[in-house]
Amino acid sequence: MTVTGIITAIVIGAIIGALGRLVVPGRQGIPIWLTIVIGIVAALIGTAIASAFGVASTGGIDWIELILQIAVAAVGVIAAVSLYGRRGVR
Repeated sequence: MTVTGIITAIVIGAIIGALGRLVVPGRQGIPIWLTIVIGIVAALIGTAIASAFGVASTGGIDWIELILQIAVAAVGVIAAVSLYGRRGVR
């Protein structure tokens, strides 16, 4: 993995994470670094799911893969909000 690949993963992860947060209604009390991590993981999982269904590489923009990545990011944001929110309550 090159430095360019790592930077690209962070940028794409931030975008996917932000889109995942936009899909989830309400206010999310999680930090931006967690959103980026969720986005990076969601991008990888979404790509794996798209590959399993054979829609990872299509002509033009891979809309199905992008939608899968955002959906996985939204689920990740919901999970993080529920887990991160419990952290402060004891």
